[in-house]
Amino acid sequence: MKIAFDAKRFFHNTSGLGNYSRDLVRILAKYFPENEYLLLNKNKSDRGSDILENPHVKFVETSKGTMSRQFKMGKDAQKQNAAIFHGLSGELPLKWDKNPIKKVVTIHDLIFVRYPQYYSFFDRKIHLWKFKKAAQTADKIIAISEQTKRDIIQYLKVSESKIEVIYQGCHHAFKEQQSEEFIQKTKEKFSLPERFILNVGTIEERKNLLNIVKAIDKTEIPLVVVGKKTKYFSKIEQYIKKNKMEKQIHFLEGVSMNELAVIYKLADIFVYPSFFEGFGIPVIEALFSKTVAITSNTSCLPEAGGPDSVYIDPKNHLDIQSKIKFLWDNESERKRRADKGYEFVQKFNDEPIANELMDLYKKIL
Repeated sequence: MKIAFDAKRFFHNTSGLGNYSRDLVRILAKYFPENEYLLLNKNKSDRGSDILENPHVKFVETSKGTMSRQFKMGKDAQKQNAAIFHGLSGELPLKWDKNPIKKVVTIHDLIFVRYPQYYSFFDRKIHLWKFKKAAQTADKIIAISEQTKRDIIQYLKVSESKIEVIYQGCHHAFKEQQSEEFIQKTKEKFSLPERFILNVGTIEERKNLLNIVKAIDKTEIPLVVVGKKTKYFSKIEQYIKKNKMEKQIHFLEGVSMNELAVIYKLADIFVYPSFFEGFGIPVIEALFSKTVAITSNTSCLPEAGGPDSVYIDPKNHLDIQSKIKFLWDNESERKRRADKGYEFVQKFNDEPIANELMDLYKKIL
């Protein structure tokens, strides 16, 4: 069977949608090598080059022309005799020819509808139109959480029977044991404190880093932050300067996936008080790293965190503070919850996810 993918994010996104795309193709090629996996895009990049080394995965350049992703990519997949086309980021091509092909789309979240204040009017309208169109065109929709499934039913007015929840996994670096030498090098490279709490993710308002900073103000607890800065960062910088917290908070840049995996393992606590997520991959990365997670009691985060993570009200920095202090001072409780979290997170391993994806593909053929 030939399965074609819209590979724009596979090649050109460094985080969220890119990681999802690369992991999905990687695990399918690993567990179902009898199929051929076609990555359609106008160009490729170094990202995912290791996956392209697999003989069952190949790059297909889309036909040239304006808006070729919308108008040519679908027909290109049909020319390749693909049985299935999978849009990995909420979109499907608009034009198809008469050759039969089944269509699947993954929808990650509808944050632009729930939190319009984070998006421009134009972006909101475009996103909503694209997602609605893809949901109508698709034979099946994959939602990456129960939360996203509920949002698709509510906002895109799609029948529940058309949607399947298939969780996403995370990069294999978080499941591997890095060498003692590499751990030491990483510690030294980033001058990591002996003990610290960790936050990972784009530094933007929705992810709510400011409330972690407020929570550790007037404490001795160091915070390490890994994430791309946006203009929201200036708010955090102001607070840090005003409260003389410069030595307490460490912003890291240029962190590789293997280094990030080490940093998760070295952290005492992972703190993720996001207001809303489609899924919350960083929580899973923490649990695979055997690091206890404190996260929000909202959206899909309890789905990712399981019964033994610690939950907070993201709007209340005093709640965040008390939960951080409780775990910071209690090693046996950190370990107990980390061990339980590690048991829970096994359901997000590659093989069960690959099986669910293949079952869905076979079901629609």
